[in-house]
Amino acid sequence: QVQLVESGGGLVQPGGSLRLSCTASGSIFSIPVLGWFRQAPGKKREFVGGINGNGYTYYADSVKGRFTISRDGAENTGYLQMSSRKPEDTALYYCARSNAYGSTSPGAFGSWGQGTQVTVSS
Repeated sequence: QVQLVESGGGLVQPGGSLRLSCTASGSIFSIPVLGWFRQAPGKKREFVGGINGNGYTYYADSVKGRFTISRDGAENTGYLQMSSRKPEDTALYYCARSNAYGSTSPGAFGSWGQGTQVTVSS
């Protein structure tokens, strides 16, 4: 089973940009849908966006227009490009896999990575 590892988190100022990576232990294209989630302290895990093998993406309304998901087959890596960061974007960010495009529930995803912390603060 493919394992996923997130990286790239850190501290960013409001309005700044940051790119997270999700590296797969095997071919990224063996993952039908690569999803991104986030979880802030005391809150439920929240869907951020997803991408399928054809490059089609879908996003949560809260990040639409600010976040962009992509995947690079040569690097076996998926990316979450975050722009126009807001303090409420502070969370632990995870990537995971699903078999169903359009899935947004954490229960529809598996092979979770360990997460990478993103903090938006001045």
